[in-house]
Amino acid sequence: MAPVLEVVGLVKQYGSMRALDGVSLRIEAGEIFALLGPNGAGKTTLIGAACGLVRKTSGTISLFGTDLDVDSVSPRYQVGLVPQEINFDPFFTVRESLRIQLGYFGRPANDAWIDELLAALSLTSKASAQTRALSGGMKRRLLIAKALVHKPKLVFLDEPTAGVDVELRRDLWNYVRKLKAEGTTVVLTTHYLEEAQELADRVGVIDKGKLLLLEEKDALMQRLGHKQLVVRFVSKVDALPAGIIGTLSRDHLEMQFVERAGTQTSAQVLSALFAAGLPVADVAMQPAKLEDIMLRVLKGEGAAS
Repeated sequence: MAPVLEVVGLVKQYGSMRALDGVSLRIEAGEIFALLGPNGAGKTTLIGAACGLVRKTSGTISLFGTDLDVDSVSPRYQVGLVPQEINFDPFFTVRESLRIQLGYFGRPANDAWIDELLAALSLTSKASAQTRALSGGMKRRLLIAKALVHKPKLVFLDEPTAGVDVELRRDLWNYVRKLKAEGTTVVLTTHYLEEAQELADRVGVIDKGKLLLLEEKDALMQRLGHKQLVVRFVSKVDALPAGIIGTLSRDHLEMQFVERAGTQTSAQVLSALFAAGLPVADVAMQPAKLEDIMLRVLKGEGAAS
């Protein structure tokens, strides 16, 4: 089966600045793919090239097995985009905006589906409101509805929860899971890396136009993620048991241990502390974070897959 999106050697040049520098990747049907990187890394340029908003300099882009140099229109009828910028005609109502969006994609009016989408995104009470009267969070919800109203097979979410409240963020997480369950492919860019950690099947890290890493999230977390064990003691501890690779604090009342692949486990360390009779008062485990991994990758650690 052809990938939903395939990019090979993609280059975008703006004068002397290369926004995309030979990017190649495949995104398969039904996966949630997180494209991560700092501001200016090339994430939005890559999405824009796939959606027809940015003209590539060289390389190939294929959607659903069709090279966009051969047919740049038909495959994009199956694509939805939630852009970073809020862009509405302020004089249409929410419902009118969605009806017009259906028309852009050659789809007939379908108020039953629009009602379902409005309900899913908590917009029912705003259906007759003009878009200019919406709050920032409601405008963001409408952007998502517009991207989904034609039932695309591939959805790009470009910073979909930037500047919105926790409730909308959680609602969106639940809806993305629903989309995946229905077979929709989702490409997500976000600076809230807990979103990517929560949702993504695979992760790509891009910086200065180059793809630094492309890997399944769980394998990446296993390979580069570091858990941290923090143990507080009732009283000062002179030394740790032999063979324990932990670090005592200056006051000797706390120990920190970083669990890495191929080293001792936190369970082994705790067992050794208890076996030695050390006065353990409290134990805390800090799980590996995708944010820490991305920072390591941007610093040059972890080879691209």
